[in-house]
Amino acid sequence: MIQLQGITKFYAGSAGRVEALSGIDLKIDPGEIFGIIGRSGAGKSTLIRCINLLERPSEGHVLVAGRDLTVLDAAALRAARHEIGMIFQHFNLLSSRTVFDNVALPLELIGMTRSAIEERVTPLLDLVGLGDHRGRYPAQLSGGQKQRVGIARALASQPKVLLCDEATSALDPETTRSILALLRDINRRLGLTVVVITHEMQVIKDLCDRVAVLDGGRIIEQGDVFSVFTQPQMALTQTLIRDVIGHETPPGLLERLSQPHLADGAALRRLFFSGQSTDAPLISELSRRFSVDINILHGQIDEIRGRPFGSLLVLAKGEAAQLEAAWAWLAERDVRVEVAHVQ
Repeated sequence: MIQLQGITKFYAGSAGRVEALSGIDLKIDPGEIFGIIGRSGAGKSTLIRCINLLERPSEGHVLVAGRDLTVLDAAALRAARHEIGMIFQHFNLLSSRTVFDNVALPLELIGMTRSAIEERVTPLLDLVGLGDHRGRYPAQLSGGQKQRVGIARALASQPKVLLCDEATSALDPETTRSILALLRDINRRLGLTVVVITHEMQVIKDLCDRVAVLDGGRIIEQGDVFSVFTQPQMALTQTLIRDVIGHETPPGLLERLSQPHLADGAALRRLFFSGQSTDAPLISELSRRFSVDINILHGQIDEIRGRPFGSLLVLAKGEAAQLEAAWAWLAERDVRVEVAHVQ
């Protein structure tokens, strides 16, 4: 559905050329929800705006549904943008227009009749749960309701692609969950291809099928969400997912681990489980098989799309050879074992 080929974007700065994106190659399949994550300044918003050419790439090509947008003239590009909806962090609603009229605005601009607009907008308001709010104004709405208006407005032109630029970062956690559930429902019902820009890995975990990690205007890692969460390759990716999958060691535990009598002669390891290994009683079997004592200090089990994964921080005591054999035994059962550093 979307192909980015060699996308580079640079600006003229006071100290010379500033490169916001550098050689981005990306393929997003029809009907999937694709996430792009990175820290502030990584180039995320520039990248998503290149997809609909709100930002024109300095180099490279943008193909949507097989059509190269970068070679279209102004009229053809305007027509192509009708197939690409976009929702924003700060909603961008017109305060003087009702919910209905905000959603209707893009249809008015293309000259659609009032009866046709009514026929198009009414079911969209029902879809986003605002059917009984059509006559209200933005000032009368909560943040989540405003974003639902923004989503309905983006869907008014019946796009094939929906771009979401930090669409939940201005919302509280409970409202964020409801908006993500709505986006999943829209993706399933309408078959839309959804591209999500965010700095929150929880959004990626809860919503997306695949993810690309952006850093310094370059994609440093990408893959299906489960693989990226359970086997992150880059240090930045590991940092981004740390809060989501329970890698942060509580301060009280750090203090206890600093006591010599607790850590003396013990091996501190972090164990990463996924799939079937999450449900198997591996720790108890390991203790019996290798005559080692395992103290579980901290951990979390979670799931992505019904597939479980998790990690445990453990303190193990036993003969050195037995411990090494135990770690190798776990590795054979698809449990990744890492030396834990908690300082």
